[in-house]
Amino acid sequence: MPLSPQKFREIVFQLLYSADFGGCAEVAEMLMAQLAVTKKVLREATEAKDKIVEKLPQIDELVNTHSEEYGFERIPRVERNVIRLGAFELLFSPAVPPKVAIAEAIRLTRKFATPEAASFVNAILDAIYKKISNESTVSAQPV
Repeated sequence: MPLSPQKFREIVFQLLYSADFGGCAEVAEMLMAQLAVTKKVLREATEAKDKIVEKLPQIDELVNTHSEEYGFERIPRVERNVIRLGAFELLFSPAVPPKVAIAEAIRLTRKFATPEAASFVNAILDAIYKKISNESTVSAQPV
């Protein structure tokens, strides 16, 4: 049975979250056992997580810019990593529509954090989306 994009995103989030603590092989084994996923799915999720980690300096700087009243270091790890995943999808995954990336980030936040945190995640990702939308509009205008 194929894995849904939502479940795959959850696995990537959990790997990203564990990497924020230094990561460990036990997490991968636990995910395989609890979610009954194959090694192939886990390998693909790990590759997706690695792509996000590669872009973290750029993503974190952008998040920090848009969370001016709430320092980046103060953002709880769950929300921080959901925002990182959502921002990565907004910036580097053209196959994922922006509304889907934001809606999925809100869903993940409600599942792994709190409904109140979902509003914060939504605000940050919406600000990032508006910024990149404005930049692409400006760059598309004739000179």
